[in-house]
Amino acid sequence: MPASSALITRVVAASAICLLGPLLGQAAVSLPSLISDRMVLQQDKPVRIWGKATPGEGVTVSFRGQKVTTQTRADGRWEIFLAPMKAGGPFELTVAAENTITVRDVLVGEVWVGSGQSNMVWPVQRSSNPEQEAAGANYPQIRLFQVALKVAEAPAEDVEGEWKVCTPESVKSFSAVGYAFARHLHSRLKVPMGVVQSAWGGTPAQAWTSQGALEAEPSLHRYLENWQKILAAYPAARQRYLDALKEFEQKGGERKPQPPMGPGHQHSPAGLYNAMVAPLTPFAIRGVIWYQGESNANQGEGAAYRRLFQTMILDWRRAWGQGAFPFLFVQLANFAKTGANSNWPELRAAQTAALELRKTGMAVTIDIGDPADIHPLNKRDVGERLGLAARAIAYGEQLVYSGPLYRQMTREDGRLRLWFDHTGGGLKARDGDLRGFTVAGADGAFYPAEAKVESGSIVVSSPAVKHPLAARYAWADDPNGNLINAEGLPASPFRTDAWRENRKP
Repeated sequence: MPASSALITRVVAASAICLLGPLLGQAAVSLPSLISDRMVLQQDKPVRIWGKATPGEGVTVSFRGQKVTTQTRADGRWEIFLAPMKAGGPFELTVAAENTITVRDVLVGEVWVGSGQSNMVWPVQRSSNPEQEAAGANYPQIRLFQVALKVAEAPAEDVEGEWKVCTPESVKSFSAVGYAFARHLHSRLKVPMGVVQSAWGGTPAQAWTSQGALEAEPSLHRYLENWQKILAAYPAARQRYLDALKEFEQKGGERKPQPPMGPGHQHSPAGLYNAMVAPLTPFAIRGVIWYQGESNANQGEGAAYRRLFQTMILDWRRAWGQGAFPFLFVQLANFAKTGANSNWPELRAAQTAALELRKTGMAVTIDIGDPADIHPLNKRDVGERLGLAARAIAYGEQLVYSGPLYRQMTREDGRLRLWFDHTGGGLKARDGDLRGFTVAGADGAFYPAEAKVESGSIVVSSPAVKHPLAARYAWADDPNGNLINAEGLPASPFRTDAWRENRKP
């Protein structure tokens, strides 16, 4: 063949490869990051396996004797469902199309998502007894997945992350609450456990709620409207920031300027839902554990959080399409340095109100916080209290999983009688007499009250209030209450009134 002809042949071949390249790349069947080596699949539920391939291509998924075949849609997407399975493993899962992917070391067990802000993020290596906690973390059947921090304007298709076996090394950077929760359940259920950590410090609940859910609830429109104002002001705010940063770099100063909120910020409504929740929703799970609220409380949004939080829970359940899966959350701990605009007692009450939704549970931590640190180091008890709630709500175990929760009040001559759910073996005071109660009369002024356990309830009174109408317990940022049940679980803060703090009834 003449040299010129050979050259033309090579050029044509190269051009063909360039033209076919995208199609060849499309032909390779692909899987999302969650469906990868060392993953845990949810037992006793239909399990979706999904991915991409060439449009119209046949895809076959094989796992534990099941073989399911489907055809990709026009957009190249495909999905199949595996029938419910019992716990076990390790196994291999194969996905075959024009190419074959083998997913190795797959376990079947229990899968939970751990989400929220910094107290959910807080890693083992920065919590209480980090060396001891990490050293004992040899659990081949506990698997950990950390979702990379990202913001998106529209729901994303995938997240960045990988499954890791729980070892003394891998657990160090993982959520201490998530790990303690998984370890607690693994020790009781004796099945594999998978925890997907999707959390970001300092973030508000509206960032974790979908755009559609925020738009559908009129009382939440203000989050969208406020964000539009932030975006409109962003160009000028960014220029001020750049000017201040330049001056700081030239002259120095005590504090480096921080960039303003704007496009791509982690506080953007729905931004974290789009990037860090929506891509998880095809994956079968048992439930969610949630630790968040400080960011909203510090903005004085205690009352508003009630509607926001419940909307978010229902939004996630809708997105997963599994019905009312268990949603377990941590009530804000005691903390003294909350700031002038904060409203922590109101936000705790808003969290408690979420128990109105079915299959919800709350871990009360009012007794294990740190008055001087918004990040209490004791994450083990937090995770284990969530584990107690899971054992009762998700797995039907008959046990006392909550501290006393206020139910109702009855009035007597000169005193009030308070009734509770979750009293367990009885109402008790930890360390001495009951404390943390206040009562008020018609003037709305609250005074310290004497409280005592009587006939399965608590009676409160005060010589300063002849005709009490309302009572409160542990109603402060850093309260000094000590009501527990016989099982040692603390009572949730509460109030019997609905009065505004600065207004008489």
